[in-house]
Amino acid sequence: VQLQASGGGLVQPGGSLTLSCAASGFPLNYFTIAWFRQAPGKERQFVAGISRGGRHSLYADSVKGRFTISRDNAENTVTLQMNSLRPEDTAIYYCAGDSAPAIPPRTDPRFYDSWGQGTLVTVSS
Repeated sequence: VQLQASGGGLVQPGGSLTLSCAASGFPLNYFTIAWFRQAPGKERQFVAGISRGGRHSLYADSVKGRFTISRDNAENTVTLQMNSLRPEDTAIYYCAGDSAPAIPPRTDPRFYDSWGQGTLVTVSS
């Protein structure tokens, strides 16, 4: 499956952004999908994940209550709604696919075998 992330940009602290992950080449419902992020000089970290059917989601503690992940398998897209953004949310955000039916979604990026190209989110005044 090919994944393409979009929706990044510059936003002020407290603002919102919506990231989208579009899939092509294979039905998205065969994959657990997660968002990861990587800030300069830091390791890639798990942000949020959603199971194949969309019933199970998992969030990093740092984004819980502020970010919401959802999916529309008919449209082959996964969305990450990000609210109350903070400067520390600044990073390149990647969507990734895990071909295993993991419940809950796995947080180790090594389990994900398909990656999008990333979209930059900058939170700054």
